[in-house]
Amino acid sequence: MTTQPLNNPSATDDGATVTPQQEGFSWRIFGPGILMATAAIGGSHLISSTQAGALYGWQLAIMIILANVFKYPFFRFGTDYVYDTGESLIAGYAKRSKAYLWIYFLLSILSAVISTGAVSLIAAVILGFMLPASLGLSTMSLALIIVAVSWFFLIAGHYKLLDGVTKWIMIALTSATVAAVVIAAGKPTVMAVDFVAASPWNLATLGFIVALMGWMPAPLEFAAITSMWTSAKRKADNTTHRQGLLDFNVGYAVSAILALFFLALGVFVQYGSGQEIELVGGAYINQLINMYTATIGEWSRLLVAFVAFMCMFGTTITCADGYGRANAECWRLIKGQSEINKKQIAFWTTYAIGGGLVIITFFTGQLGSMLKFAMISAFVSAPIFGWLNYSLVRSHQKISAGMNALSIAGLIFLASFALLFLANLAGFLG
Repeated sequence: MTTQPLNNPSATDDGATVTPQQEGFSWRIFGPGILMATAAIGGSHLISSTQAGALYGWQLAIMIILANVFKYPFFRFGTDYVYDTGESLIAGYAKRSKAYLWIYFLLSILSAVISTGAVSLIAAVILGFMLPASLGLSTMSLALIIVAVSWFFLIAGHYKLLDGVTKWIMIALTSATVAAVVIAAGKPTVMAVDFVAASPWNLATLGFIVALMGWMPAPLEFAAITSMWTSAKRKADNTTHRQGLLDFNVGYAVSAILALFFLALGVFVQYGSGQEIELVGGAYINQLINMYTATIGEWSRLLVAFVAFMCMFGTTITCADGYGRANAECWRLIKGQSEINKKQIAFWTTYAIGGGLVIITFFTGQLGSMLKFAMISAFVSAPIFGWLNYSLVRSHQKISAGMNALSIAGLIFLASFALLFLANLAGFLG
């Protein structure tokens, strides 16, 4: 495949250029960016962001903004690299150094089961909230149903079906969330007379902040996963670099803005009300759905629960598909094969789903602990993935001064917080 320079964003595979009029910015160009946004709007948005607003008001909005800003270049590099070279970031890791490839692969096979297990468990809890208690289905049973359906969905339909479904999931969730926040903003919370605002700026809250940023907007290894989706989209619909960046930026912006909307929902509905905020993930799901119904109306309870479930179900599917593709690509490169075959993707997709189910078995009654562990581990590994992407793209092409400065600042930010958290965890700061 011909390598195209980044300064020619409208170049196609055959070397021809496409004018803006010919590019046709239509609904069809959206895919990988929306998939990433769907994967992103999981535990970090539905749970951590609303909890942050409920507990600390607007104080942690700055951390949500900083996490999204400083992770941006490392996610964007995935899209740029695909359209510049015609191959994924993972293939770039392998060309740069086998050590890079192995670092990504080892971290990815661990993240695959943790992340997939965590989001499918949230989906199971929401589904249990929707279904009548008379059915007698345990959370474990519901999780098994969800991962089984996800597996059949991916094996049968794969990218095309996934590409289509997630767009509608995102529209439904965005509409419900924006409506809830707008209505809640018009109904100010009655502050408890003895309310005292808590400060998050202390070491005791560091774990909560790190967990909030870990999946904000998504685990950073999703940059390489998004590059796999981008490669598939480019081949399927012959999209250009300009279109690919539009898709990426829209998906990234939607995810970042919705994180602030979820924060606002917690601020408007729970902050200062005197209501005890549940920090255990499963219990907080109930409070979360009650937030929506308290603002939109009781009639919307099942509808909102369904939208939240579809969001988490979509996240489960995209996580399994993304990690399945990424790990299959790693294995192909390790084995020195020319291309991924369907059996490899099926195997690694099954690994992500099956491994996630094993994780759920051990954490069924500890959703809060599992989510916190998954989010914190994602943040601690973020500087590694960020450096991999930055060093790869920098060695391959010239990065603009602004993007280079933002990348360096991002690496410093991510590494500093990770080291601060680890030092505190080890008792060095106690």
